Amino acid sequence: MRYISTRDPKRTPQKFSDILLEGLAPDGGLFLPEEYPTITGEDLDRWRKTLADGGYPALAAEVLQLFIDDIPADDLADLTHRAYSYPKFSEQEIVTVTHLEDDIYKGGLSYGPTAAFKDMAMQLLGELFEYELKRRGQVLNILGATSGDTGSSAEYAMRGRDGISVFMLTPRGRMTAFQQAQMFSIDDPNVINMAVDGVFDDCQDIVKAVSSDLQFKRTWSIGAVNSINWARLVAQVVYYIYIWLRMTDGVAPAEQYDTKLSFAVPTGNFGDVCAGHVARSMGLPIDRLIVVTNENDVLNEFFSTGVYRVRSAAQTLATSSPSMDISKASNFERFIADLLGRDAERVADLFGRQLNEQGYFDLSDDPAFERIVSDYGFMSGSSTHQDRLDTIRHTWEDDGVMIDPHTADGVKVARELKANNEVDTPIVCLETALPVKFSETIEEATGEQPEIPERFQGIEDLPRRVLDVPNDAEHVKQVIVENSS
Repeated sequence: MRYISTRDPKRTPQKFSDILLEGLAPDGGLFLPEEYPTITGEDLDRWRKTLADGGYPALAAEVLQLFIDDIPADDLADLTHRAYSYPKFSEQEIVTVTHLEDDIYKGGLSYGPTAAFKDMAMQLLGELFEYELKRRGQVLNILGATSGDTGSSAEYAMRGRDGISVFMLTPRGRMTAFQQAQMFSIDDPNVINMAVDGVFDDCQDIVKAVSSDLQFKRTWSIGAVNSINWARLVAQVVYYIYIWLRMTDGVAPAEQYDTKLSFAVPTGNFGDVCAGHVARSMGLPIDRLIVVTNENDVLNEFFSTGVYRVRSAAQTLATSSPSMDISKASNFERFIADLLGRDAERVADLFGRQLNEQGYFDLSDDPAFERIVSDYGFMSGSSTHQDRLDTIRHTWEDDGVMIDPHTADGVKVARELKANNEVDTPIVCLETALPVKFSETIEEATGEQPEIPERFQGIEDLPRRVLDVPNDAEHVKQVIVENSS
C-alpha cells in the first residue's frame, strides 16, 4: 500500500509511516492511497468472527492492515489494543448502537477520555506516533487547530509521550466552557495551548502556512494531528465497518450483504464523513452518506448547487454546535480528488488557485457533479439553533436519550429525510460528543443539566494554562521555537 498527494501529477508513492509523520503533503495536497483496498463478503464474514472473539481492537487491527504494510501485524495489534482499551474508554464495547425511533439509530462514539468521537482516531494516532518516533529515534512537534474537540482529544492522546510536543491553536472565545477547561487545565510541559484572535478557519490557515514552510517544517519536525493526517481518517473507517457488522448481526446470513445502511454525519471539516466515503469506496454496503451542517452551510451549499464557496472569518457564525463552525473543509479535497478521477493538476487548480484567488469554485456544469449521488451516495442537509433545541428536547422526551447539539443536527436531518421518503434504508446518526460538553444548550432545550461523568467532576474549576496569540503564523512559529521538543 502506497500513498500519493492529491496535487501531485507524478503520483510519487510514499509509505504509510512516512506520511504519518508528514501530515500535509509538501505540495500542499492531502495524502490518499493509490487505490482503495476492496472489501469482500469473505472479509466481512471473517471480521464478524474477529469482532465476536476479540472485540473492537481486534477488528481495528485487521482493517488497518489493509492500509498499513510497513508496521508488523503483531505490532499493529498491540497498538490497537492499547488505543482501544477499558477503562480508557468508559464502555467495554468501545462503540455502541442505540435505537432512537423507527429506522433511525445513534452510533455512540464518545466514550473516550475526552467524551468526543475524535478520541476514536486520536488514541490510535498517539500510539502510532510514539511507535514510529521510537523506531526512528526522532522527535515530533505537533501543530494542530481545533474548533472544540480535536484539541483536547489530541492533547489527552499525546500528553506524557516521549519525544512529542503539542502546540494547539484554538479560536479565542469560540468554545464552550467545558471544552476550554478540558484543554487549558492540562499542565503537562509538552502541551502548549494558544488562543488565536480569530475563528477556527484562521487557526487552520496558520497550521497550513507553517506546514507549507518546508524549511521550518523540517528544521523543527512539524507534524499534524488534524484530519489532514491520513492516519486520523483511516482510523475512523473502522467504526463504519463495526457499526455495519453490529447492525446486521440479526440478519439472515444469506441477506446480510444485501443489507445497506445510511449514515447521517455532522461535519465541518469533512473528515468524519470522508471516512465513510472511503469505507463505501472499499465496498462496505452503505446506501447514503448524509453530510450534515449547521448554519455554516458551505458543504450543504456545494452538495445542493455544485458551488463550493468558502466564507471569511467575519462570515463564519458562532453557533451552538461549535465544532462545526468551519467554512474551509480541509478533507473535502480528498473527496473532490476521487470525484475528478485523481486529476492532480485540476485539484491543485481548484484548491490551490481558484479558492485563493476568487474564494470559490463551481462544478455545477461538470458531468462529475451529477454522479455525486448516483456513484458516491452523498446527500446533505442543515440545521439551526432552534432545530437543535427541538431535536434535543424531543429525543430526550420521546426516546429517553440525551444527545449533544451536533448529534442533534444529524438526527434532525435524518428525521427530515425519512419524513420525505428520501432515504429508505436505516439511518445511523454518528455521535459527536457527550452532552456534558454542551450543558448550556442542553439545559436550554430540556430544562435539565446533563449528567457529568465521574471522571469530569470539577474540571471547570481547575487552573488554566493558555497563551493568547495574534492571528499570525510567524508569531506561532516563534512559540514553537521556544517550546519545541
